[in-house]
Amino acid sequence: MKTLYKFILKSYIGPFIMTFFIAMFVFFMMFIFKYIDDFVGKGIDARILSELFFYFSLTTIPMALPLAILLSSLMTFGNLGEHFELTAMKSSGLSLQKIMAPLIFTTVCLSVGAFYFSNNILPYTNLKAGSLLYDVRESKPALLFKEGVFNNSIQGFSIRVNKKDKDGKTLRDLLIYDHRDMKGNTTVLSAKYGKMEETGDKMFLVLTLKDGVSYKDMNDNPKDTETHPMVRDKFEERVIRFDLSEFKMNRTNEDLFKSNFQMMTLSQLNAVSDSLNKKNDKRRAEFSLHLNNSYYSKSTKFLSKLDSSKIAVTTNDYFAQLSKPQKLSIIEAATNMARNAKAAAEGIDSEIISEDYSIYRCEVEWHRKFTLSIACLVLFFIGAPLGAIIRKGGLGMPVVVSVFFFILFHILSITGEKLAKEGEVLPYQGMWMATAILLPVGIFLTIKATSDSTLFDLNAYVDPIKKFFVKKK
Repeated sequence: MKTLYKFILKSYIGPFIMTFFIAMFVFFMMFIFKYIDDFVGKGIDARILSELFFYFSLTTIPMALPLAILLSSLMTFGNLGEHFELTAMKSSGLSLQKIMAPLIFTTVCLSVGAFYFSNNILPYTNLKAGSLLYDVRESKPALLFKEGVFNNSIQGFSIRVNKKDKDGKTLRDLLIYDHRDMKGNTTVLSAKYGKMEETGDKMFLVLTLKDGVSYKDMNDNPKDTETHPMVRDKFEERVIRFDLSEFKMNRTNEDLFKSNFQMMTLSQLNAVSDSLNKKNDKRRAEFSLHLNNSYYSKSTKFLSKLDSSKIAVTTNDYFAQLSKPQKLSIIEAATNMARNAKAAAEGIDSEIISEDYSIYRCEVEWHRKFTLSIACLVLFFIGAPLGAIIRKGGLGMPVVVSVFFFILFHILSITGEKLAKEGEVLPYQGMWMATAILLPVGIFLTIKATSDSTLFDLNAYVDPIKKFFVKKK
């Protein structure tokens, strides 16, 4: 029996590793295509990009692992069935459950590992990846001078280079507008050629201009407008230093991202959920007290002095005795009080709804820690029986069937999560919807595979129809 189990595990491990890394690569490429515009042209250090890609490759595991388990289990049992090895095992008296036992144990271990990863490693990975991606997206593009095009990347300057030499440092026919005084195009520099170099620490760009002229408009000084409306200065060499610190990527404090629910563990989510619920309960209690003290207390004090059986008559008589200005004043005061009470109620209601949405998102992330583990088991009990029924190995039919079930699982998961976050359903209902729908499918397929059902054999459905019409004739 141990030899048989080793054979089954050996048949499973190869496809699992292959499909797992293929799935990770596919989801990683989706990330690259999504954010490619944020990486290109910014001169980001290769070490930073490698770190970002590493963290984001880890974030693809929650999607790659269930797909790999589904596809590899389907391929393993498909190969066993295609080569009649599954038939030989059954003929020796082994049931399908007995054959699946080593892989069930392996999948349970993977599920436990998936839970540990979701609860302990993934929050840290999300924090690192999220903060690093934010810094990369916020960093400015690298300073590049294109021929014949004004470059406004450096704050306070607009620079045009007519031609660049092959060395990348020598620039010819330069035109520079200096806007640092915030007074328009009052200062202009023109040079026949120049040389551009970065300092050793790459914090400054040194531009050495040769054989040029500078023009400065003096119209901002009323005393000089009559005699010196413009100053022109010829120079043989002039050096301008540009600060490049704004082009360097600055790392944001990671503590600013720790409030995101995706970057919390179960214990942290429990603490935040309790805090949000207590805060909401306290706000509701304080609002009713505030509404009573601020708007209703005067009315209740006045009505408490009247005979409860004659309140309507008494108040009407009291109001009728007042003069018209007094009536208008009372009506206006009552209207303002009602309007203020309504505005206060609407404001508190919007705050409570906002807090409710935060609670929903917190509970969604709490349930997500478990759904990944259970999804691995459910998809295994779909893939393994399907492979035994289809009896086709390789990457043909198994890939098609696996992709169909994975897309179905993914659509159900996204739909349930969206409904839960919007408060349309309870968080546990939305997050477990995909599992609740696909679990019966897995049980049904396991039963059919155990009884050697011809579930996907077209003849099994066509032959009874043919026999029926033959009997009729």
